[in-house]
Amino acid sequence: MLPVIAGAQTKNAPVLDRTIVPALGKTPTLHLPSVQKSSLANGVAIQLVGQHEVPLVQLSLVITGGSRLDHDAPGMAAFTSRMLTEGAGSRDANALQSELAFLGAQLNASAGTDYFSITLNVPKRSLASALDLMADVALRPAFRANDVRKQRDLLLAQILQRKDQPTQVAALAFDKLMYPAGHPYHAPASGDSATVASLDSAKVRTFYAAAFIPSRASFTVVGDIASAELTPLLAARFGAWKGGAATLDITPVTTTAVTNDKVKIYLIDKPGAAQSVIYVGAPGVDRHSPDYPALTVMNTILGGSFSSRLNSNLRETKGYTYGISSNFRWAPIPGPFAVSSSVRTNVTDSSLVEIFNELRAIRDTPLDATELSRAKNYVALALPARFETNAQIAGQLVSLASFGLPLASVSELGPRLLAVTSADVQRVARQYVPIDRFTIVIVGDLAKVRPGIDALHLGEVTVLDVAAVLR
Repeated sequence: MLPVIAGAQTKNAPVLDRTIVPALGKTPTLHLPSVQKSSLANGVAIQLVGQHEVPLVQLSLVITGGSRLDHDAPGMAAFTSRMLTEGAGSRDANALQSELAFLGAQLNASAGTDYFSITLNVPKRSLASALDLMADVALRPAFRANDVRKQRDLLLAQILQRKDQPTQVAALAFDKLMYPAGHPYHAPASGDSATVASLDSAKVRTFYAAAFIPSRASFTVVGDIASAELTPLLAARFGAWKGGAATLDITPVTTTAVTNDKVKIYLIDKPGAAQSVIYVGAPGVDRHSPDYPALTVMNTILGGSFSSRLNSNLRETKGYTYGISSNFRWAPIPGPFAVSSSVRTNVTDSSLVEIFNELRAIRDTPLDATELSRAKNYVALALPARFETNAQIAGQLVSLASFGLPLASVSELGPRLLAVTSADVQRVARQYVPIDRFTIVIVGDLAKVRPGIDALHLGEVTVLDVAAVLR
């Protein structure tokens, strides 16, 4: 008997013309999950989404603050969150990880610009035991002096190593130049050699006590559990949580991003570098801007997808780079708009020419209808994929909460994306892509790339020492 080949056409079946792109069907309706809201007696908020297909539960404990609490000690929030899983309750790091593995659970802690996050993914049958470990990590971290010294020295080594990594130097230099001292994005979130070297167990304990307080905490839970079962489990472990005597204030951000009056180029030498790392950018936009849908479509066309203009030109056509992208850093405190890439040293100047050609084109040339339609579909039809897994649903809810946006804003976003016009794209490109006021950072072999950059006469050139950018 001959094997059956999947997709083979039978003798009488119509011939399939594979040169014709099949038409897209009707845009499917996005059905958002139902969210139940409650709270513990001490005010810790809970939002729950029941997902009962598989016996798993995803929990995210979010505590507002993050590196915005660092003030004059950059890296404090990041280091404290790093220490949470280095020992908690009666367990050291090895015992903690061993028990998590036995339960089939994953637990992680981190600090972002705006909040701390402790996440737990666990089979439902192990939930109670895993919550005991999560409560120890969140409420009873050990911060043993030996562990703090060990992690501090490891972090100092990483900080030293990043001075030799052009991609990190360029990214940190770009933020430092875009945002003045006092802005949360000015200093590296992981700290610098001076602030990290001063860390000890007492400082970490003091910071933790003032930062991890229940009035700023909330749980987002997604998985195979109902509220009647979840609430007693959380109340037994987190219901007695009280804040410390002193709390760190989340001060308003009053420092604004630097707005140039002309293009400014900053060069950092990396002798012998095979590639140049390029950042081209400007202050970004608030996520609440009514132009958010048009900006999303515009950026998708420019550099926000693999088939974008920048990637098609510099990667596919010219072969200058393995990849190039553009993005708006959407965050509660608006981040920058930036084009970034690593390009071959011998085409650094040519890459700048092509980047600026594409930036001018998105501002000045009406879009092809097919290109516009493809970009709108790319972002609008991908919205349901943000809600596929428990972790993705929890992540979306946490992200929306950080912006103060309701869940319904997601379902409203699709039609708004599909309504973007060519005129909208050009308008926001002209308004938010200031081609004559960009900040450009290039890290590369200046002996080889400087003459070509100077010849372009793009703007004022300043050479920076890496030691002045990164401590």
